[in-house]
Amino acid sequence: MSGVFWLGGMVIAFNTTVPHAAGWLRVRLDIAGLVLLVGALIGGWNFFPKALSGIRKFRLDMNFLMTVAIVGAVLIGEPIEAAAIAALFSFAELLEAAAVVRARRAVEELVRLTPEQASLVRENGVEEAVPTGSLRIGDLVRVRPGEKIPIDGRVMDGESGVDEANVTGESIPVSKVVGDPVYAGTTIVEGYLEIEATTDASDTTIARLVRLVRQAQARRAPIERYVDRFARYYTPTVTALAALTMVVPPLFGLGTGLDWFTRGLALLVIACPCALVIATPVTVVSALTSAARNGVLIKGGEYLEALGATCAMAFDKTGSLTEGRLSVTDVRVVNKASKELVLGLAAAAESRSEHPIARAIVEKARNDQVKELPVTDFEARPGIGVVATVDGLEIRLGTTDLFPDLDLPPALEELESEGKTVVVIGDADKVFGMIALEDTLRPNARAVLGQLRKLGIHEQLMLTGDNEAVARAVASKTDISDVRARLLPHEKVQVVEELKAHHKVVAMLGDGVNDAPALAAATVGIAMGAAGSPATIETADVALMADDLKALPYAVRMAQLTRRLVRFNIASALTLKLLLAVGAVGGVVTLLVAVLVGDMGASILVTLNAMRLAQTRPNMTD
Repeated sequence: MSGVFWLGGMVIAFNTTVPHAAGWLRVRLDIAGLVLLVGALIGGWNFFPKALSGIRKFRLDMNFLMTVAIVGAVLIGEPIEAAAIAALFSFAELLEAAAVVRARRAVEELVRLTPEQASLVRENGVEEAVPTGSLRIGDLVRVRPGEKIPIDGRVMDGESGVDEANVTGESIPVSKVVGDPVYAGTTIVEGYLEIEATTDASDTTIARLVRLVRQAQARRAPIERYVDRFARYYTPTVTALAALTMVVPPLFGLGTGLDWFTRGLALLVIACPCALVIATPVTVVSALTSAARNGVLIKGGEYLEALGATCAMAFDKTGSLTEGRLSVTDVRVVNKASKELVLGLAAAAESRSEHPIARAIVEKARNDQVKELPVTDFEARPGIGVVATVDGLEIRLGTTDLFPDLDLPPALEELESEGKTVVVIGDADKVFGMIALEDTLRPNARAVLGQLRKLGIHEQLMLTGDNEAVARAVASKTDISDVRARLLPHEKVQVVEELKAHHKVVAMLGDGVNDAPALAAATVGIAMGAAGSPATIETADVALMADDLKALPYAVRMAQLTRRLVRFNIASALTLKLLLAVGAVGGVVTLLVAVLVGDMGASILVTLNAMRLAQTRPNMTD
C-alpha cells in the first residue's frame, strides 16, 4: 500500500508545479504531497512505534534513523523521497522476513510429511484408520507401497525399500526387513510392512529434529552478537555525524542550510545498519535449514561458526571410521575350558550391554545355539569391560586391565597382530579363554578424510579404547598418522583438551553415547547415525542423521561457506555504505539513491546471498 501511494503520488507530482516558499522548511500540502504523505505514513507505521520506544529508552537504532529521514524529507518539501524511504525500507524488511520464514517453513514441512492418518491393526486383526497423533508405543500399523510411514518403529512383518531422504539425507532407498528400524515421514518404495511403534507420535525422529532446529535457529552466533554490539555504538555515532553535517558547514558559509540538511538526511539513510544486522541471522537460518533437510542437524549458529573454523578433528574408531558391526572370528580356550563354556559365559556377561562387542558375542552364541546362563549381577566398567555373576561365578570380560595379576596366553599377541579386537574372559584366579572380533572399515572412510584435508582439516587424530595393533591397522588404511590407543573415556577427554591447547577449534566425531565426555570436551561434538538414537540427537552439537561418513565433508563445507558468506555480506555492506556516505556528504548521492542503493540495495544483496545457502545440496562425491 505504501508503494502504491508512492507511485501514485509521483505521477500526480510530475504533472503539477508547486511553487515553494522561501527558506527550507516547506511542507508540500497539494494533492500530490498529501498522497505521498499517506504513503510515507503507511510504510513508516512498520517502524515509527519502535523508533519512539527506542528514543524513550535512549537507544537509537535503524528504526530511529528511518523515522528521522522520513520526517526530515517531509519538512523540506521532498515527499517523494519520504514515501520512497518508507516504501522501500518496508519492502527490504519484508524480503528479509520472507527469507527467514521461507527457511523455517522448509524445516516445518518435514512435520507435514508424516501422514495425517495411519492404518492401525487391532488385536483381532481388524484394520482401522486412526489419526497419526493418537499412535502410542506398541501399536501395530500397516503401510503399503507408496505410502508414508506414520511413526518411528521396527518392522514386524514384510520387506521393502524405504526412501529415508527426508530424515537422513540418503538419496538411495534402504532395504528394510523384519527387525529393522524405520522412521516417520519416510516412504515405502515397494513391498508391504507391518510396523510396531517404538515412540509416541509426538516424539518421532522428525518431531525431535524440527524441535531442535527451531531451538538452533533461536541461538545466536558469536559474530551475530558482535555485530549487534557494533550497531549499538554505530547508530548513535552516525546520527551525530549526520547532525554535524547538517549544522557545521552552513556556519562556515560553505552552502545553504537546506542543501546540507538534505545531505545529512541522505547520510542517515545510507548509514542505516539493517543490512549489517541481518547479514548473520538470515544467513545462519538458511544454512541450518539446508543442513537439516540434507540429514545434518546443527544445534545453532555458534556450532555452525565453530565447525567452519575447525582445523583439527579427532575420530573415534569403532562405529565412526569402521562400521561398528563386529563379528566373532576366533574363540580360543585355556586351562581346560571348552569353547561352549567360554562363549556361554561371555554371552551371559554381555547380555545387558549395548556395546558393539557385546552384541557380536551374544549374536555368535545365539547362532551357535549355546545354552543361556543366568546372570544375577552386572557392572560395566567403561573402556575396560564388564564384571558379572554368571551361574554363580564372578566373571570378568574385557581388556587385559581386568587381569593385572594373571599370566595371559601367548595367543593374545598373535590375534592382536592380525588386527583383531580381543577380549579376555576369566575370573579372579585364572583365564578361561579369549574371543577375537573383527570390524570392517567404512568403504568411504579414506576418501572422506582426504576431502576433509582438502577443506583445511589437516590435523586428524584417531582415539580408541582398542589395542595399538588394531588401531594402527585401521589408521594405515585411512592415512591417519596420529593414533592414541587403549584410551579410557576420561583419557580421550585429556587428549581432546591437549589438542585444543594447540588448535583454537577442535571437532570430535564419535557415536554420541560412549564418547559423550570427549564430544562434550571438543569445541564441536559430532555424532554419526543419530536418526535411531534420541540420546545422540539431544547430546551432540552436530548430528549426522545417517550412519554414513559422507555427510561430514558436506557439513564442514556448508559451515565454511556460511562463515565466508557472513563475512562477505558484512564487508560488502560496510564498503557500499562508506562509498555512498562520502558521495552523500559531497552532494553527489541524493536521498532517493541513498534509499535505493544504500538501504534497500544492501539489504537485498545480503538476503539473496543468504537464500543461496537454502539451495545448497551435498555433492555426489561427498
